[in-house]
Amino acid sequence: MRLPFPFLRKSGAGLLAVALFAPSFALAEDTTITDTSRLVTIGGSITEIVYALGKQDSLVARDSTSIYPDDALELPDVGYMRQLSPEGVLSMNPTGIIALEGSGPPEALEVLRKARVPLRLVPETYDRNGIVKKIEAVGAALGIPEEAAALARTVDADIKAAESATADISERVRVLFILSLQGGRVLASGSGTAADGIIRMAGAVNAVEGFQGYKQLTEEALIEAQPDVILMMNRSENLNIAKDELLSHPAIAATPAGQERRFVTMDGAYLLGFGPRTPSAIRDLSTAFYGRKAAR
Repeated sequence: MRLPFPFLRKSGAGLLAVALFAPSFALAEDTTITDTSRLVTIGGSITEIVYALGKQDSLVARDSTSIYPDDALELPDVGYMRQLSPEGVLSMNPTGIIALEGSGPPEALEVLRKARVPLRLVPETYDRNGIVKKIEAVGAALGIPEEAAALARTVDADIKAAESATADISERVRVLFILSLQGGRVLASGSGTAADGIIRMAGAVNAVEGFQGYKQLTEEALIEAQPDVILMMNRSENLNIAKDELLSHPAIAATPAGQERRFVTMDGAYLLGFGPRTPSAIRDLSTAFYGRKAAR
């Protein structure tokens, strides 16, 4: 797949961008991991949860989207989660694989299944309940359900507290999440996406609706959306060039966000990971949207 921004191709943000936009694959059947001594994690949030549970010593490899914490980067990289090489995964001699929903392609998962490597697939939804269930699922795969339940309760309470900071705000800002701008066409987030989920959790409104996933918007649709804020992932040192490019877009320039130059940028894995760091991401995002009021 061609990436929307050429300079994203080798970056963590670029891999996350593809993960957001790529279609989901059919999943191989789920199996129980009985030996957790040599695990491979597929999916950035899965790896983060393993570290948060203190079980990182069980890891022998991770995928390319697993870029946090920094210690994870010292692990061998088995490739991008949607373009896995089963040979690369099997070369790690894993006793089990914990993979985020949507990992693939299907034929790679089928090879792993036939190799009799236990594979635990973790579903994902972009809300508080989804994060709690994800933590519990990883804990079950690791054989430490009680520790996972404790972490899930802590994260759940923290998310509730973060969301409550914007509960009394009557005028919600309208946010347009832009994944890319290519050939003058804006690729924006509709509903059912990680971007849509985090925008809502931060107490704001997705400025575009009526479609699932990501879609290129016409100039008329951009103007009709009337976003107050444009949200993007941090990409690289070229970010300011990207902003200038967006501001030169006539439809964006005509929106309240363009006229006020209101752009919010955040690390992609932090913003859209839906893992243990999500409560902090909600707080940072709501503060960016609403200022000091949302920081309490």
